[in-house]
Amino acid sequence: MKTNNKLNKTVTVNGMMAVTKSDLEMDYVQFLPDNPSIGQTDAFCGRGLGRLLSNGSFEFTRTKRLRHKPEFKGGYASLSFGADGNDRVTFVVPNELRAQLPTILRKGICPIIKHLQKKGFSK
Repeated sequence: MKTNNKLNKTVTVNGMMAVTKSDLEMDYVQFLPDNPSIGQTDAFCGRGLGRLLSNGSFEFTRTKRLRHKPEFKGGYASLSFGADGNDRVTFVVPNELRAQLPTILRKGICPIIKHLQKKGFSK
């Protein structure tokens, strides 16, 4: 099946799944295949939704991380409008400038405010 120019393939792996619940209310799920072999599946690390059903079956659906280029970037600050409905102003300051953080915040926010005013946002 082809979707979005990517090939979806299904690999069936038989084995045992161990589910451990810790004191901190964190579940740990580990799958141990019956016949492990290298290259059977591609390794990946990503965010998604994993569901352990009451009959013991487990499914994991990967969700794409939404990344957007910043609307405005200058100095140590950037402004981005997120697809999730949240707008972000991000400051990235090196550790050696930590003592100057209040000054950097004041100087960094002014260009962002001017940019928003140019875009039609009110004061």
